[in-house]
This record gives sequence, structure tokens and C-alpha cells, in this order.
Amino acid sequence: MTDSPTPRRIRRDAVANRAGLLTAAAQTLAADPNASVDTIARAAGLSRRALYSHFDDRDALIREMIHAGAERFNAIADTVDDDGPAPLALARLALALWEGAAHVQFAAAVALDDSHVGETAAILTPVRRRVLEIVDRGRCEGTLRGDLHVTTVARLVEEAARTVITRLDSNRPDAAGVAVRAILGVAGLGWREADAVLAEARA
Repeated sequence: MTDSPTPRRIRRDAVANRAGLLTAAAQTLAADPNASVDTIARAAGLSRRALYSHFDDRDALIREMIHAGAERFNAIADTVDDDGPAPLALARLALALWEGAAHVQFAAAVALDDSHVGETAAILTPVRRRVLEIVDRGRCEGTLRGDLHVTTVARLVEEAARTVITRLDSNRPDAAGVAVRAILGVAGLGWREADAVLAEARA
């Protein structure tokens, strides 16, 4: 008599299949933004029916991909050292998040496009709070711009990051540097100051 799979084994397989689908979706959609459900399922080594056992439709899969990516950014931000002056803390955070986004740039770009940015912003509340805290500290230190309200500066930083992730080719050798300079620039640093902070953040 053949033993049937235990419920625990089935649950483990289901979790693995779901994770595989999310990974396959990010990779497949990066190569072809219009990839079909069938193509994504094949890339994950699963059937179309198996995909639909996890997600109601393609949009549900993409929303889950966005959620998983945003939570990953929250986890990355939580590990970044924010000691030292605010510009240095902001540069370190930007470098860490850029590295995380560069590996899944299509997913990050989808998460930050106009149709999803509101949902993504809600999930990224911990990252946004971290940015606000750094900007507020920089305002108090006099190291970041003080001509605008702190929430406005934090929003400008977010928009600069969003623009870089959605518009800049992550394969450019200087992509990370461009991202950090853009963020530090809107936060009030001149280009020479930004270069010095970037060098220190990378040291």
C-alpha cells in the first residue's frame, strides 16, 4: 500500500510552489513584461492549473509579487546602519535599497508605477518612516535642506528614488552612484558634497 502525502508535506510543497511562482514571475516579466500566465507557470516548472490554485489571475500574482518585494525592502532597510551624519545614513540606505532593487528591477518598477504606487507606499511604511527620521535628523543637524518642511523633503527623496528605479538602467556601471547622487541632491547636497558622502558610504 502506498503512503499518501502527509498534510505537512502538502503544505510545504504548496509554499515552495508559491515562492517558485513569485520568483519565476519576477524573472519572466523582466524579460517580457507581457508574458502570459502559461509562460510564467512553465518558468516555475508548474502547470497553468497549479498557478491558478495559488492565484486567481495574473493581476493577483503581480500584486503578490509587489507585496513580497516591498517587504524585502523593509527587511533590507532594517539592517542598514544609520549612525553618523544624516547624509551618510541616507546614502547607505539608498545604496542598500538600490542593490535590492537592481536584482529585481522590473518588479520594483512595476511596484512603483502609477497604477500600483499607492498600494506599494502603504506596504513600504517602515522604509518611508526611516527616510523621514533621517531627513528630520539632517534638518536638525543642518546637514540636509531646511528650506522646506521635513515631510516635503522626505517625499522629494521618495520621488527621486522612484524615478531612478523606474527610469535608470540598472546595468549601467554607475547606476548605484547616480541613484545616491539624485537622492542626496534633492535632500539639499551639492554635487561635490554628494560625491564625498557617496565615497564614504561605500568605504
